[in-house]
This record gives sequence, C-alpha cells and structure tokens, in this order.
Amino acid sequence: MALRIEDYALLGDMQSAALVGRDGSVDWLCMPRFDSAAMFAGLLGDDENGHWRLCPAAGGLATRRAYRPGTLVLDTEWDTPEGTLRVTDFMPPRDEAPDVVRIVECLSGRVAVHSVLRLRFDYGHVVPWVRRGAGGHVAIAGPDAVWLREDVHTRGEGSSTVADFALAAGERASFVLTWSPSHLPEPTPVRPVEALEDTVAFWQEWSARRAGDGRWKDDVSASLVVLKALTYQPTGGLVAAVTTSLPEAVGGVRNWDYRYCWLRDATFTLQAMLRCGYTDEAAAWREWLLRAIAGDPRDLQIMYGIAGERRLPEYELPWLAGYEGSRPVRVGNGAANQLQLDVYGEVIDALALARENQLDSDNAAWALQRMLLDWLESGWDQPDEGIWEVRGPRRSFTHSKVMAWVAADRAVHAVERFGLSGPVGRWRALREEIKTDVLTHAYDAERNTFTQYYGSKALDAATLLIPQVGFLPPEDPRVQGTVEAVRRELSVDGFVRRYDTEPDGEHGGSAGAGGSAVDGLPGAEGTFLACSFWLADALHLVGRHDEALAQFERLLDVRNDVGLLAEEWDPVGRRQLGNVPQAFSHVALVNTAHNLGIAVPAGRCLS
Repeated sequence: MALRIEDYALLGDMQSAALVGRDGSVDWLCMPRFDSAAMFAGLLGDDENGHWRLCPAAGGLATRRAYRPGTLVLDTEWDTPEGTLRVTDFMPPRDEAPDVVRIVECLSGRVAVHSVLRLRFDYGHVVPWVRRGAGGHVAIAGPDAVWLREDVHTRGEGSSTVADFALAAGERASFVLTWSPSHLPEPTPVRPVEALEDTVAFWQEWSARRAGDGRWKDDVSASLVVLKALTYQPTGGLVAAVTTSLPEAVGGVRNWDYRYCWLRDATFTLQAMLRCGYTDEAAAWREWLLRAIAGDPRDLQIMYGIAGERRLPEYELPWLAGYEGSRPVRVGNGAANQLQLDVYGEVIDALALARENQLDSDNAAWALQRMLLDWLESGWDQPDEGIWEVRGPRRSFTHSKVMAWVAADRAVHAVERFGLSGPVGRWRALREEIKTDVLTHAYDAERNTFTQYYGSKALDAATLLIPQVGFLPPEDPRVQGTVEAVRRELSVDGFVRRYDTEPDGEHGGSAGAGGSAVDGLPGAEGTFLACSFWLADALHLVGRHDEALAQFERLLDVRNDVGLLAEEWDPVGRRQLGNVPQAFSHVALVNTAHNLGIAVPAGRCLS
C-alpha cells in the first residue's frame, strides 16, 4: 500500500520524474518523459504494479531525510540497532539516457540491506522479460528497455530482482537504473559517484543564480528548485505535477492527470521566475506558450502537452486500484477540450508581463495577441467551464469575465505604454463593457461580495484575484467584502476551499459536504493551497498585514519534511491531497513571499 502523499520526495532530471517514499521505495517513475507510461505505478496500486525498495533489511520508515542544500539530491537515513544507513537518490541531468542512481552507504556499525526491484511497464500492467547482460540486467517489453547495473549480487525472485547484503561503516554500494528504447544498444553507463558530484554541482550552481533575498529566502529557493524540476527542459513547458490520479478526496472520483502544461499558470510562473532572476527559464516558458497557442484563436486550449501537443485523450486504467482505493485512475485529460475564457486573459497578461520585462520583442507575438483579442471581442460573454474545469453545465463565471477584462486592459496598455498598433478605442470600450457587466451581474450587494457566477449565491476563491489583477483597487468596499466573505465562508482553519461544495449551491457549505453545486461530482475535496496563498495576498493588499503573515506561515507549516506541497490540504485529516508536487502551489508560495515583502501604497495592486 502506498504511503501518505506527504511521505514522498521528488527526484527529477527536468524531463522525467520519480517519487520515493520514506520507506526507501520508488513508487512512481515515468520515463523518458513526465507524461510517459509509468514503469513503477505502485503509488496507484500496490507493489505488484511496480516499485523499487532499497532500505535496511528490517524495513520501516526512515529516521530523517533531506535534500542537499540547493539541490534535488535526496539523502534518506535510518538509525537501526545495528547502525546507521544512508541511501542517496538522484536523477542526473540527462545526457544520453535517463537514469535513477541510488547509492547506499553505512555510516556506523554494520547494517543488513535489502533491495527489491519490480519493474512493470505500461502503468503496472506489463511484466518485462529480464535477462543478464554484459554490465548487469536488462528488462525488455515492447518499446521499453531498462538496464540495471549494481555493485552487489542479485537474484531473480517472483518476477523481481532482489539483493540482500550487508555493509560495514564506510562501505557503500551503488545501483544505476537506465531507460532506453528497446531497439537501441545499451546506453553508456554513468559512474555513480562522479554523477553524484556533477548533479550536486549542477543544482547548486543553478540555485546560486537566484536574485534577491528576504525573510523566506530558503523557502523560496526550495520551491524554485521544484519548479525547475517540473520544467521540461527541451521545450520550456512547465507541468502542473508529475503524477496522475492522486485524489482531491481520498476514495473519491476527482482523480485527474496533471502531467501537462496549463495556460493559466503562465502569468504566475513568469512572475515567480522574473522576480527571482531566472530570465532564461521565463523566456523558455514564454516561447513554449507562443508555440503552443499558435493557430486559430478559436482553437485555444486550456492546456497542452509538454511539447505543445493538443490531443490529450482521457482514458481509465481499470487494473489499478487507485491511491487508497480512489478510482478511477485516469490518463490524459478531457478538460483540454473545455471552453475557459479566463485563459485568454492569462495568456495576454503573461505576454504583457514578458513585454514589461523586455522578453517580448516579437512582432509575431503581438499579432497573435491581436487575433486572440479579435475573438474575445465577440466571445467574452459566452458561458464557460471556468477556472476550476467543472464537468457540469457552463456558467457565466465571474473569474472568467474578470480575466476577459484583463485581456482588454493589457491590450490598451500595450498601445498606450509601448506604442504597439491596434484599435485602442475599441479595446477601451470592450474593457468598460466587461467591467460594467461584472459589476452588474456578479456582485451580491446584500452580502457585499462577488459570487462564483452570475445569479448565484455561491462563493469562489478565484475572486480573491480581483484586486491583484487590477480590476478594482484594494480599498474598494466590494473587494474588502469579498475577501472577508471568502475568509469567513470558504476558509477552514485558514485554508481555503476553491468554491462551495454544498449540492444545492447555497453559500456557506462545509468542507465535508457531499458534492458540488457546480459539477455534481460526488465527494468533497480538500482546501486548495494556491487559493490559500491568494488569501494571504489579498489580506496584505487590503491592509490586514498581520493576518496575511500568519496565513503565510500557516501554509509553510503544511509542507512535508522536504518542502513539497501537493494540490490540496485536508485540515481535518491533517494530510496533503491531490497531485504532487503541485506547480501552482509552489508558484503561489514564491509569489506570496515576494508580495508580503512589499509595502503596498493605497490604490496599488501587486505586480
């Protein structure tokens, strides 16, 4: 059975990723890309679906673990009656082929060690043929080949490769797992100790490039390493998470595949990267964005594959039992075909931010933005599925309309501030029309708050972004009322739910409600961590600085022992929920840390 989500740490080479638990077991690994079929899928099933455990023979959870400073190199240690054992896990930045390197070392005494490698290709479904090669073992099935090179004797046992050995103080043994296409020759093996030194040097050099300082510099640095690891190096695309189907509610059906790139992450990601001095990464993300959305604006998707792929067909894997019985397990994401008007605003806002930071000097990029605006002029008033990708009826979601306003606003500024060409008078009129529509239909004067969609009483945490994007100033009573309403009605111990979960749609629903008024899916969900960071931002903007600081510190406390955040937090069960590590959560952490360090004059928004 898989561990709690917070018991996993991330390994990655900026093209693929693994999750290793506190018990020394790699329970999730996709190669050669983030979105490839997993060869270890025990996370979503059991040991028979693939895993690789390396730990003391007595087993058990590690005594402690930590990344080496500024890196994604993980040291996991067990204190046993016989002595202390350390396993160092990492994935070297890729050269010829992707590798997972595991170095086990005895720090004191003499410790018996156990390793069991159970490879199962195609998400735990295919048992490979294993044979001994010149430098170790090779496992082959269909298009996949995995090579294992080790320093110790191994044996085959029950379709697994097993090793039992002992190490005395100062002794160590190494294992290298390498993937390659099955039709190609064996890749050149990496030297484990040399690869360790090179990997530490790579990450520490990258981390040292971070600009700025501040109260939370170490927390920010740790999240930036995660964001770098989630960036697909060949294209610059940022995946939302490295997993699929980790549930928003344990035992529930809201289990989605997050190994793709969402357009709504664009502005937030660019803000985080530019603020911290990572202009190369920001430029690469911008270029990915422009390639992905190129074409007819009517075909704009909310998400794309890591190389800009448009087809992300969703299907289920019935042979996997799901994380703690949370089924179905899904691959692909059908929400890619939804209409979400907010992404038009997010794309244009991101490119405006790039322009302000001198990343955008491409005439073709402005021409593409004008095409998006041409479509939005006639399409902004359509109902859509909204930021939360509901799988129910389309609505006129407030956040979607606000972001349509953002698109028009940024276009006006592009002409006024940067001298770009365009029908600025028409765009000013569009901006005013959208604003009037939102203020007329999305504001509940009786409760002094913006609502989730036109005509509803339900609340939506996305309305916390209204002052941050500049739609209304922080001192506006409607903004202050919205912040207070969200804090009062969507907050659970300071953690914010995305929207009301009462089936009848009445406001004030509890986190334990049995379904959603918006999408009708059974089961509640946890509080959403990005929204909880947005509350800290909003509290800061409206002048409630002490509350904002307390909110941020509360959020820092729910990271796991190696600094990772999933998508959601269950304040009752005191555990993380959803796919992990979640880029949206870590981007929000970086940006909120920056925002809380700014003294905001009246009438100004964070930028």
